[in-house]
Amino acid sequence: MAQTSASPLLSLRGVVKSFGAVRALTDIDLEIRAGEVVAVMGDSGAGKSTLVKVITGVEPADTGVFSWKGRTVQLARPQHSQSLGISAVYQNLSLCDNLDVVGNLFLGGELRRYGVLDEMEMGRRTRALLDTLSIRIPDARVPVASLPADQRQIVAIARALLREPDLLLLDEPTQAMSAQQADQFLDMVERLRDRGLGILLISRAMGDIKAVADRVAVLRLGHNNGVFNVHTASQELIISAISGATDHAVAHRRTERKGGGT
Repeated sequence: MAQTSASPLLSLRGVVKSFGAVRALTDIDLEIRAGEVVAVMGDSGAGKSTLVKVITGVEPADTGVFSWKGRTVQLARPQHSQSLGISAVYQNLSLCDNLDVVGNLFLGGELRRYGVLDEMEMGRRTRALLDTLSIRIPDARVPVASLPADQRQIVAIARALLREPDLLLLDEPTQAMSAQQADQFLDMVERLRDRGLGILLISRAMGDIKAVADRVAVLRLGHNNGVFNVHTASQELIISAISGATDHAVAHRRTERKGGGT
């Protein structure tokens, strides 16, 4: 496990988000540090994907305070989060199936030389990035529609990493993967964490959480329902927070405030 920094990359305090009369997030607090994987779990409708969209400015929060590396910031538009060093990979990946791997990575940010596309340089950078991730995609010039689920997810992550972010948000990345694909993907997440990235991992798979996360925050009906140290909290304790057996989650939070957990 990589050494985490003392102060958080990103801190959320009292974040609220509503859609009309529906309160999607209520008074959410969360911290993510460099070199740390923070997982977010919860049932459908808990507010997990909304939380990602709030952080990226896609769905700006109604109220709340955001701090980036100790400085209060606004996350009202996607450009705000991107300029800070926050990148996200959503469930739908937003890939162009008819384009190849290189084309997807540089879509909207193509490199040009003497006024024409510099295909050679874009190909070189793509291969170099995939190599640093220890990822093997045999041919970066094939349409992404022909790639298996794990490689499509990696293409989406590689595109996010082109911006050299400090914080990477992953929304249900292993949902469409086989067990073997998920294991290989989680190995890559660990490598990114060990390189010092902060990672927010949205997942409903307890195996994924236990494999790579350092802490897990549980959302229930848009509320914080416990933040647990993955290495010390039992699976039953986390599940009880997800299901709404709040006596366990509340007891754990009280213990943490007294210094008995992280």
